[in-house]
Order: sequence, then structure tokens, then C-alpha cells
Amino acid sequence: MTRLIQRFLLIWLSLLSLTAYYWPSFGIEFDPFEHTAKNSLPYLIIVTMFGVGWMLPIDEIRKVASQWPKVIGGTFTQFLVMPLLALGVGLAFGLSGENLVGVILVGCVPGAMASNVLTIVSKGNASYSVSLTTLATILSPIAVPTMLAISASVVDQSTREIIESASNDSGSIYLDSAVKLLKWVVLPVIAGFTMGRLLPQYESQAKTIGSNMANLAILLIVAAVIGISRDDLAALPMMVFGCLLLINILGYLSGFTGGSFMRLTHPMKRALTLEVGMQNAGLGATLATQLFTTDSSVAIAPAFYTFFCMFTGTILAWYWNSRPVPEHGPQEVSHHQHG
Repeated sequence: MTRLIQRFLLIWLSLLSLTAYYWPSFGIEFDPFEHTAKNSLPYLIIVTMFGVGWMLPIDEIRKVASQWPKVIGGTFTQFLVMPLLALGVGLAFGLSGENLVGVILVGCVPGAMASNVLTIVSKGNASYSVSLTTLATILSPIAVPTMLAISASVVDQSTREIIESASNDSGSIYLDSAVKLLKWVVLPVIAGFTMGRLLPQYESQAKTIGSNMANLAILLIVAAVIGISRDDLAALPMMVFGCLLLINILGYLSGFTGGSFMRLTHPMKRALTLEVGMQNAGLGATLATQLFTTDSSVAIAPAFYTFFCMFTGTILAWYWNSRPVPEHGPQEVSHHQHG
């Protein structure tokens, strides 16, 4: 089942999204996509993050500790590059209002778990990819609201008002988004990791279940967002699609360039490239539906970014899979020269 889902994920994503968009034409009164969007999106994220935590072997945590400068450098690259790209490209394309807020949110969220799977396909360094995703996910309650707040200070008045409208009773979007990310992401990852340590005999089953949960959650989240945004989709400017595609491609280029600056081995550069370019757009779409309750179209950009990053990421991974991996990266060459 795992291979069936992963291998044809783009096909399932397209079919389910089309079903969600055309559901009213089927003449069925109950709308499962709208129901999912209103009641279940946060729980899908929680279950997925629990699975991610359960999948993490203790060896991965040790590797994070042993190569922490590379992990911190890669995470810093992602949280610096993607928000700046999203904001800069969005403004350059002349976006504003809900469309610009959605694009900004794409750049603010951490990397996607799908990048870990595609790193394996691309013959990249899987442990480094998992380490990057884990650290970015744990830091997201601080990083995401910080970057949203910074973005709000440089956009036009109408866009700023939408971001500020997300404030809850505490009057702070910073606190609201941080608490949501803590509950949806960090705590479930910690709980899943704890479960894995308590039940180590189920490690192989956890990897299968966790991977399936993550992929199914992506499908359901995107379909649900499309289901509640049908009316807005028809009026969505094509410029938004071009903007998202450009952010995605520039993200890959920035990740590879950042890896070169840090003198990473080639397999690690492949991992960082996919990590930076592939954002957790499912989390972004879910966060948008919960924070911007009066502007459902904010979630459209993160939802559609899932298409772009899955499509382009899969192509890039297949290309790298067909290419030989250089035997020695910069660090390994240096080691042999001095050894």
C-alpha cells in the first residue's frame, strides 16, 4: 500500500482535488470535503506529526547532535531563504490581500516530510534530511509567527489588515499561531518519539504507518481546502500560480547554493535542496483555515504549492536518481588529502 500511495501520489492528489472541486455537480447534499475542512484539518496534522515522531529512530537524534552545525546551517538557510523569496516574489508579481498572505505563509512554514522520501529516491543523505525537517518543525512555533509579523510590517495596508485580523482573544497572531503550532506539531512529534522509545519492537511498522499517514493527510488537506475554496478558485489570478512555481524553483537553487557555501557533501546538498524547496504546505493550508477564518482564500496558495513542490520535487529526485553521486564531497576530499 505504501508504494501504491507514494508512487502515484501526484495522480491521487489530482483525482481527489478534481473530485473536491466538482463535488456539488454530483448532486449529493453532504459535502465531505467541506466537513473535513471545518472539523478535521488540525487533527490530520496532529496524527501526521505523531507518526513522524514515531518514525524517528534514536540514531537520527544522535546524528543531529553529532553534526549540529550542518543541521543548524541548513535550517537557517531554509528559514532565511523561503520567507524572503515568498515575500519578494509575491511583491514583485504585484500580489496583495489574501493572495499575498497565502504566498507569504508558504514561505514561513517548515519543510515537508515528503522531502525525506524524495531524498531517498534522489540518492541523497536521508538522515540529514530527517534532521533538517525535525529541527525546522520543532522551531516552527517561534519561526512562523516571527516571520509573519516581520512580513506584516513591510506589506501594503490591506494585506497587513488581513494578517492582523488573525488575532484571537489574546490580540496577538504571534501567540495564536505559536500555540497552534506547538499543539499540532511539536507536542505530537515529541509524543510519537516517546512512543517509539517505549515500543521499539514496532519501529518498522511505525515507518510504514507514519509514511502512509503523512501521504494520506496531504491528499485530504489539499482536497478539503479546494472544497471550501471552489468559488475563490475560479477567480484566482494565473499570476499566483506563476509566483508559486518561481518560489519553488528558486528555493531549490538556493538550497543547493547554500549547501555549496557550507561545503556539504553532494548527498547532503541534494537533501538540503529538496528540504528548502519543498515546504510543508499542508500545514500552511491548515494554519490558514484556522487563523484566517474570514478569508478562506488565504489557504489556496499553500494548497496549490503542494502540487508544485510534489511535481517538481519528484522530477528532480528522478533526475538525480539516474545520475551518479560524486564519490567525494568537499569535506571528504579534504579528509583524504590530509589523511
